[in-house]
Amino acid sequence: MTSASAGIDDLTHTGDKTTTTVAMDFGRITLDQDLILYLFGTPGQDRFWFMWDDLVRGAIGAISWSTRAGSPTASRPVDYFENSGLPFVIALNGFDGQQPYQPDEVREALQIGPDTPIITTDARHRADAKSALITLVEHALMARLR
Repeated sequence: MTSASAGIDDLTHTGDKTTTTVAMDFGRITLDQDLILYLFGTPGQDRFWFMWDDLVRGAIGAISWSTRAGSPTASRPVDYFENSGLPFVIALNGFDGQQPYQPDEVREALQIGPDTPIITTDARHRADAKSALITLVEHALMARLR
């Protein structure tokens, strides 16, 4: 873990984890010969925000993956995505079936409209990550049809 995360990041459920994303993750998923998803991930802390404008350029949507949905800083990515007009999904990341917040609680606390999906996930599980991506793509397609 980085010293910049000391006192900020909740490490309660990280177990023996000693590393974290300190800049950016990248992934590529080929769905078809002509359909490739490029995935970019950056932590949500303020010190990484300088990357966001570049990352959203050309994006079909975003996932705000949060383990701290009830914290005061949770609204910052939501505000950013709403202001940029980028379709987004909020993924409430829980561990081992434990969800500290329910989607309706988060929707009310962050004043999110009913059209924005809020899902529960465990990002460590491939099926949950896949489901979050499918939810995002479906939401982005529906947003374009409106």
